[in-house]
Amino acid sequence: MESIENLSYEVAYQQLELIIEQLESGELSLEKSVELYEQGQLLSAHCQTLLENAELTIKQVDDAGEIR
Repeated sequence: MESIENLSYEVAYQQLELIIEQLESGELSLEKSVELYEQGQLLSAHCQTLLENAELTIKQVDDAGEIR
């Protein structure tokens, strides 16, 4: 698996959705559930960072479309 820091928002979010589906299935061992939960937390944090960076960029763009 590619390093989480290198994933695009879309790929990270898709992986997070898959983890959620697996966790909700209730068919995993406790060990695997904890492993996936931890991975999901990392993916969630990465997605949040990407969203915050995008929001900051949008706020920095002036009316002429230039980044301040």
